Amino acid sequence: MMLIIFYDGACPLCAQEMDALKRHDSSNAIQLEDIHQDDFIERFPEVDPDAAMQILHGDLEGQPLYGLDVTYHAWRLVGKEWRVAFLRWWWIKPFADRVYLFFAKHRQQISRLFVRRSRCDNNSCYK
Repeated sequence: MMLIIFYDGACPLCAQEMDALKRHDSSNAIQLEDIHQDDFIERFPEVDPDAAMQILHGDLEGQPLYGLDVTYHAWRLVGKEWRVAFLRWWWIKPFADRVYLFFAKHRQQISRLFVRRSRCDNNSCYK
């Protein structure tokens, strides 16, 4: 099974999570695609970069995924489902999804608090 994650590579916290996923991805089940790559639109015309800036996008074997569903499947594929499985429990999912949308909207500011970096580009984060 293959998951493509379309993420904001300019977000330090997002880039940090993608690095963590790749470190655990011993079976190469995850393909990471920074939506800021110069050739992104040519390579993935079906993904709107503006929409992907609003909510994390993914593609699991041709099926589109969004938000925390991408996160859940990514950690599941690397054998670390226990880290995020509770976010998909029926009584937590609606609340978690709202919190995620808040995070997505304010990820740059939140990144500054937790990662101590304000921007990333070309696989390098800086203040």
